[in-house]
Amino acid sequence: MSERAVFTVSELTARITTQLEEGFPAVWVEGEISNLRLPASGHAYFTLKDEGAQLRAVLFKGRGRRMRFDLEDGLQVLAFGGLDVYAARGEYQLVVELMEPKGLGALQLAFEQLKRRLEAEGLFDAARKRPLPRFPRTIGIVTSPSGAAIRDMLQIIGRRFAGVHILVAPVRVQGDEAPGEIVDALRMLADVPGLDVVIVGRGGGSIEDLWAFNDERVARALAACPVPVISAVGHETDVTIADFVADLRAPTPSGAAELVVREKLEVIQAVVDGYARLQAAMAGQMERRRERVELLARRRVLTDPTRPLRDLHRRVDDVALRLRAAARASHRHVAHRVELATNALSSLHPLARISHGAAVLTQLRGRLASSAASRAKVSRHRLAAAVGRLGSLSPLAVLGRGYSLTRLPSGARPAHAQRWIRRLRPAPAR
Repeated sequence: MSERAVFTVSELTARITTQLEEGFPAVWVEGEISNLRLPASGHAYFTLKDEGAQLRAVLFKGRGRRMRFDLEDGLQVLAFGGLDVYAARGEYQLVVELMEPKGLGALQLAFEQLKRRLEAEGLFDAARKRPLPRFPRTIGIVTSPSGAAIRDMLQIIGRRFAGVHILVAPVRVQGDEAPGEIVDALRMLADVPGLDVVIVGRGGGSIEDLWAFNDERVARALAACPVPVISAVGHETDVTIADFVADLRAPTPSGAAELVVREKLEVIQAVVDGYARLQAAMAGQMERRRERVELLARRRVLTDPTRPLRDLHRRVDDVALRLRAAARASHRHVAHRVELATNALSSLHPLARISHGAAVLTQLRGRLASSAASRAKVSRHRLAAAVGRLGSLSPLAVLGRGYSLTRLPSGARPAHAQRWIRRLRPAPAR
């Protein structure tokens, strides 16, 4: 018991790590990807498994950038790397340096993956394909300035329809820098006013040489181009993502040049033929009309061709006469309505209302003066009558008729005088 060796967990893990790293510094492992995780750090964590076992693996961000295809669950791959022990969990894992799909090339797999994704987004739909202009005046070409493709296209366009403006955007058509230059060239041409169509292409080559036209950035730039785009990449048997996204695929760059412009002589001949057919059609139509006129004349249908015109003149005169009469009646009616409205408006004018009020006031003042004079006259008559009645009852009036008032020496009235005075006094009102 005193001789047994006891290791700590860290010591044992360190020895296992040394054994694994020294025993398996670099190995190829075949397996199926499962439990794939792609965190924000950019590293990829997954498990390689077969029918009997599984092995944890990691693909760090720096190595993952060099991958041509995307990792996905269920993908059978060949992974190259070294074994490592993750001491914090007591697990060993394969640190992947290289990876390629089992049975299918990495580039071909990347092509199929991108094709499926863009197709699901609708970038290949026929509904978004635009027709080429019949007679383009300005053509943009995105290709290498030193390749044979540009020389062939310029020669064919110049021969078929000279005088077309051609804008060449020189780019590299293979290599890691090629996709970015192609995208920039497409954006530059999109800002050119009056641009009618764009050709993007290059000569033939291997799938690696043509890979710039399978780049997702190039595909989206082609889809975003405001004018129709022709893809002319490689030979007729070469197929790229650009062919699916473009509005039209040409088998070769020379074929694109033939598709974008028509043969000038053919156009001229088509115009001449069309003019001749138009002349023949017009002559035939005139002949048929002449024959019909002669036929109608023989049938005496067209006895007097000016008669309908004279009838129309008479109808115009009648309509004009009725129109003038209606205009005069309408004018009179409108004038009468205007006069009524003017009178009504004049009666509501402040000066008119003041004048009317002054007249009414003068009338009322006269009526008031007449009424006051009449009432005064009546009052004077009533006063005179009352004065007369009062005068007839006055003692002075009695004396004035010859009567006398006799008094005794003592100053008292005689008894008979008292009786007469009482008789002369008016009776009290009852």
